[in-house]
Amino acid sequence: MDVEPFGPGSMHWDTAGEYRNLLVAGSALVLQTMHPAVGAAVAEHSTYKDDPWGRLERTLASVQKWVYGGPDGPAEGQRLRELHKPISGVDEQGRHYHALNGEAWAWVHLSLFERFIALNRYFGTPFTTAQERRLYAESRQLGAILRVPERELPADLEAFWRYFDDMVSRRLEAHATALDVLTVMRGTPAPPRLPAPLRRLWTPVGVGAGEFNYFVTVGTLPPAVREKLGLRWTVRDERRLRHLGHAVAMLTPRLPERLRYMPIAYHARRAARSSRRRRPERLSA
Repeated sequence: MDVEPFGPGSMHWDTAGEYRNLLVAGSALVLQTMHPAVGAAVAEHSTYKDDPWGRLERTLASVQKWVYGGPDGPAEGQRLRELHKPISGVDEQGRHYHALNGEAWAWVHLSLFERFIALNRYFGTPFTTAQERRLYAESRQLGAILRVPERELPADLEAFWRYFDDMVSRRLEAHATALDVLTVMRGTPAPPRLPAPLRRLWTPVGVGAGEFNYFVTVGTLPPAVREKLGLRWTVRDERRLRHLGHAVAMLTPRLPERLRYMPIAYHARRAARSSRRRRPERLSA
C-alpha cells in the first residue's frame, strides 16, 4: 500500500517529536486502556508496570518513526501490526479480545489526535478549527501508515468529535487496567533523559514527580472521562494546571531545538534542512 510519508510543512512534523508530548502520554494510555479490548491486552502483555519509561521510550520511538522516518514510516506501521497479531485472549468477564480488532486498533490511534488537541489547549496555543481540520486530515494519513481500516476512521473533524463522544459515553469503561495505570504512575520517577529545563517543571514545589504526573494526567482528561473513572478534580486544581500550562507554553518556543525535540525528530529535522540547503547548489551546478 502506497502511503505518502510525512515531511517538513506538516503539522505532525512540527509537533509529534516535541518533549511536550510527555505531558499527555499518561492520559493517552489511560484513554486507550479504558477500551475493554485494549485494557485486557495491555494487562496481559504490556510492561507498563515493570518498565514504565522503557515502554514509553519504545512507544515514542515508534511514533517518531511514523512521522520522521520518511519511507520507513509505513514499514514501522507494518512492524507494529505484526507485533500485535498474536495478542489475543479472554478477559476476566469472558469477553474475547484481539489487539488488532478494528475498533480497538482505531481507538488507540484516534485517541492520540484528541490528545494532541488537549496538549495544545493546556500547554501551548489552542488550535483554530482550521488547524484542527488540517491536523485531523494528517491523522487519517497516519492511520493509513498504521494500517487502521479506513472504515474505522471518521471522515472529517465533525465526524471525529461525534465518534469520540460516542466512544466515551458508550464503549469506554472504568477498566481495571486504566485505574491501575493511574495508580502506577503516582510512583513513577521523571524520565531519565528529560532535558534539565523540563525536568524542573516535572517537580514543582511540594509535588513529587509521580504525583505531578498523576496531577497532569487527571487534569488533562476530558471531564466525562474523569467522571467515568471516579476521579476528583477541583476548581483549584484546574487553576494550578492552567498556571503550569502557561509556563510550559512560554518556555517551549524558547528552547533550543535539541532540547525541544526528541532525538529522532531532532536529527530528521536537521537532515531535512540540510537537504534543502544543498538542493539549490546542485541545481546551479
